[in-house]
Amino acid sequence: MFAEDLQRIGTATVVVWDTAFAFADSTASRNAAECDVHVATSALDAVRDAELVVCAVTAAHCVAAARSAADGLSAGAWFVDLNSSSPAHKQAAAAAVEAAGGRYVEAALMSAIGAQRLAAPFLLGGPHAEDFATEATRWGLSNATTYSTEVGRAAATKLCRSVIVKGLESLLTESMLAARHYGVEREVLDSLPNILPPADWQQVAAYFMSRSLQHGQRRSEEMQEAAATVADAGVTPWMSEASVLRQRWAAQFPNARDDTDLFAMVDAVRQAAELEGNRA
Repeated sequence: MFAEDLQRIGTATVVVWDTAFAFADSTASRNAAECDVHVATSALDAVRDAELVVCAVTAAHCVAAARSAADGLSAGAWFVDLNSSSPAHKQAAAAAVEAAGGRYVEAALMSAIGAQRLAAPFLLGGPHAEDFATEATRWGLSNATTYSTEVGRAAATKLCRSVIVKGLESLLTESMLAARHYGVEREVLDSLPNILPPADWQQVAAYFMSRSLQHGQRRSEEMQEAAATVADAGVTPWMSEASVLRQRWAAQFPNARDDTDLFAMVDAVRQAAELEGNRA
């Protein structure tokens, strides 16, 4: 989405790098071909002479990605870290970028990006956040807000939110898998407005479960970072760690995903799990 929107704005030449480019059939390789961007040969090659570097990797690779690119950064280059990583990992990434002369900015995405794309809400953090906020609209980030001069606060906000959002995905997935076995799925969903805000909970559950099936691996890494964030606050991350396991499990069944029919999706997941001997 960043590549497409930056190209559409027309203010930049887009150069990309991903370790998955080593595999021609990877999603990253296919996306790069479809976007018609310049494909670099390495992280250092990708960031060389760049004014803006956007780092968007899975949460576990935040620090490694920053370190792999740091030595190629031009003096004063913006390094915008989108990754859903813990405050401690954000601080380590910032240290690598700043030591190389770049300007590190953490950007916490506070909604799904699909609907609003680059206009989605981002919280900016770090000592360069305010300066970057004045330029953000130039890059299409029209809803980016300066949040803190301290690296890690935006990450903490994002990940404490994830405990709820990804936890709710995991809870709905687990509840519907079990409820379908007992034939009580409709009654469970119909009871939710008694204590939760009125909503089409069948539709909500279908959306949340489909997100886990499509992005469960990435979400499991994010929840590992959330668990680390919770633990660093002196709180035992029981709920976050459980969400790691459920999200990782759900990622095994991407072909069962259905954005609209919850019960067909639940049936497909249960059938696939039984065939593989992989208990839900």
